[in-house]
Amino acid sequence: MTVTGTGNAPDVVDVVALGESMVTFLPSRPGRLADVPAFHRSIGGAESNVACALAAAGHTTRWVSRVGADGFGDHLVEAIGAYGVDVSYVRRDPARPTGVYFRTAGDRAGDTHEVAYYRAGSAASAMSPAGVDLDAVRAGRVLHLSGITAALSPDCLALMRELTAPRPGRPLISFDVNHRPGLWGEAYGPEVLLDLARRADIVFVGEDEAEEAWGITGGPVALREALPEPDLVVVKQGAQGAVALPAVRGQSCRWGGTGGRDGTPQSPGCETTPRPAATAPALKVDVVATTGAGDAFAAGFLSATLRDLPLTARLRHGHLAAAATLTAPGDLAAPPPRPLADRLAALDDPAWGRLRLGPGWTDADAEAAEEARTP
Repeated sequence: MTVTGTGNAPDVVDVVALGESMVTFLPSRPGRLADVPAFHRSIGGAESNVACALAAAGHTTRWVSRVGADGFGDHLVEAIGAYGVDVSYVRRDPARPTGVYFRTAGDRAGDTHEVAYYRAGSAASAMSPAGVDLDAVRAGRVLHLSGITAALSPDCLALMRELTAPRPGRPLISFDVNHRPGLWGEAYGPEVLLDLARRADIVFVGEDEAEEAWGITGGPVALREALPEPDLVVVKQGAQGAVALPAVRGQSCRWGGTGGRDGTPQSPGCETTPRPAATAPALKVDVVATTGAGDAFAAGFLSATLRDLPLTARLRHGHLAAAATLTAPGDLAAPPPRPLADRLAALDDPAWGRLRLGPGWTDADAEAAEEARTP
């Protein structure tokens, strides 16, 4: 799959990311929230994490959202903008606050992990088709979205449906399922995520979250069958690795101008030759914290997609970007320099399997990275 530009706007960027970001308070020491004496301020948001990581990797990016007309909103806009992300289309809401959350140290999966969200009625939950600049959102080669936004409010869901609807000139839609059970109310549930995923071009989904949200078991093949429409379904399998499963139809059906997701009919001569799936085992990593690793994986994969690299290389670049975040505290970490990432992604299978990465590895040069491999 090759990504092409929209060609109809003067401010086209590589990737536009739309979604809520919040001010994050990280504990000064391990322990229960009730026992932590102080917190350090940071930022967090699935979509802005992707935009920041891509900007740090040298791509042009834009974050579109809504924040309160308050100090926390100022901090988010300034901090995300400092990564080189275009934040000029973030709207300020004088009537609603910027969302914040507190979390304990350590892994999200731990039994003692706590997260306290204060996002109900936030400025971002008021995003709607009429409340954002749709031209600015669509002026990207890739539009990155996540299922979190759809769960914030009915207006946010309407916006997601508008952005994923088939239309001429639609950018490539990247969709990270990001199932968050605590966000969904009684009016609608995770079946909405399945509908949105089926309208996307690239879908990122964890094998475990697909089972939790949709009851889909049977691995990547079963997920591909449940999502027949997207060009590419990327299934994350935790410590096992990741699999990228292309659609059956040929590349020319979607990106050669002969029809497809833009709402035009497909050409009768459209290829139907199956394209092979690609796999990439996960890296051995000395984990510091897991928060943000999934966003980093998506950023690494999209960066390689923008460069039109082969599918296996895209998966490996996703793993490398995730490893950068896994070996650093907080939601964001500096990605590996491109020459280093390219060198590591090009390792043969045995060398890739021997690679082990720890804190600080992204600061190493290529020779030091070679020494990081276990015998």
